Amino acid sequence: MKRLWPLTARGTGALALAIGCFVLANELGVVELMYFGMLLLAVLAAGWVSLHLVRRTDRVTRSLSPDVGTVGRPSTVVARVGVRSPFATAPGTWEDGLPKGVSGIARGSFPAIGSGFIGTEKIVELEYTITSARRGVHSLGPLTVTSTDPFLLTRRRTVFSDHAKITIAPAVIELSPLTNLLGDAGGTLHSHTNHLGQGADNLVARPYVPGDSMRRIHWRASAHRGDLMVRQEEQESTPDAVVVLDRGVLRFTGDAMSATGADPGFEAAVSVAISVITRLVHDGYAVDVIDSDGTPLADRIDGNDMTAVEDVRTRFAMLTARRDDSLQRLPKLFHGVVTGPVVLVVGRLDRADAEALGPIVHHSSLPLLFAVAPTPDALDRAHDAGWHAASIGPDSDVAVAWSTAVERGVSRAFR
Repeated sequence: MKRLWPLTARGTGALALAIGCFVLANELGVVELMYFGMLLLAVLAAGWVSLHLVRRTDRVTRSLSPDVGTVGRPSTVVARVGVRSPFATAPGTWEDGLPKGVSGIARGSFPAIGSGFIGTEKIVELEYTITSARRGVHSLGPLTVTSTDPFLLTRRRTVFSDHAKITIAPAVIELSPLTNLLGDAGGTLHSHTNHLGQGADNLVARPYVPGDSMRRIHWRASAHRGDLMVRQEEQESTPDAVVVLDRGVLRFTGDAMSATGADPGFEAAVSVAISVITRLVHDGYAVDVIDSDGTPLADRIDGNDMTAVEDVRTRFAMLTARRDDSLQRLPKLFHGVVTGPVVLVVGRLDRADAEALGPIVHHSSLPLLFAVAPTPDALDRAHDAGWHAASIGPDSDVAVAWSTAVERGVSRAFR
């Protein structure tokens, strides 16, 4: 930070006038000019003393509204400066430090503070708006206040080293609903073997518990037992969905692993993933969120639990890529299970990847695949394998890509 010239324009003029008075007093022999020059210097010295020798205790706290920001959306920052000063202070200016990737006008006028006792603290609120272009955790600060003496002759720059961490979550894109599939997308994950050989003659009934649907009551078994019984194999539960976000850095760039917000392709993938999660949970699906190596990226989210979605969005604010590439091994995770929609979000996708991912299609009622950087023939091969695939590059219209893939998948599901 540049060293601040301690005098204002008025103070600089007063200093120049004092020097001029000394020169003229010496040349013309006018003693009064000497006295006037000394008076100006005395006023400058008094102003400097009022700024530097009067002790002031200050503290800075910041708050962000909303508590978690969103990429591309404005957020309001309120900085509260606590000031204790026995003397009145003149107005000044302030400026808050903004990190790279965060824009806004974080400066303004600092109001005058009236005199008060040492123990009395006065709070000055400074408000400004920021917009972040990068996901992640950013640091605001330091706050710089430039104050002047009551005569507006001298000035002092005070730098408050307090920093505040703010969290910027990925952008959520509004996607069209999947309400047409509710009830038809499959129940909770279940094994193929649990259904093999079951027919009308080997129904399994269990005692009724509160919360069971009346449509599941097995009236014949209930009459035989004297208690309400329900059909075990016809359990109705919140339909399941799985969202897979492949974080393999080899399918993005090295920047995706080093820092959040550094790789546009990875940012697009993260934004699409959280948008899909938001859409599915809002539509009533219970969603499992995993990496392509099977690592859970969040706890299981129950249908309509939007609070949990916000928690996941906050966690995604700090998500980066990982070193291993396990995308082609993903089908092993679905061996022996059947679920509802499976939404796979990847970076680079080639023909070999599309062929390797083909078996997952048979374990999902609605297999959706979105690739940031697919090769020309990769999406065609994915379509041939049964995926409803689309490209979601940084410049793509994700909402249109989602609608197109979903409509294609729904039409196939109801053939």
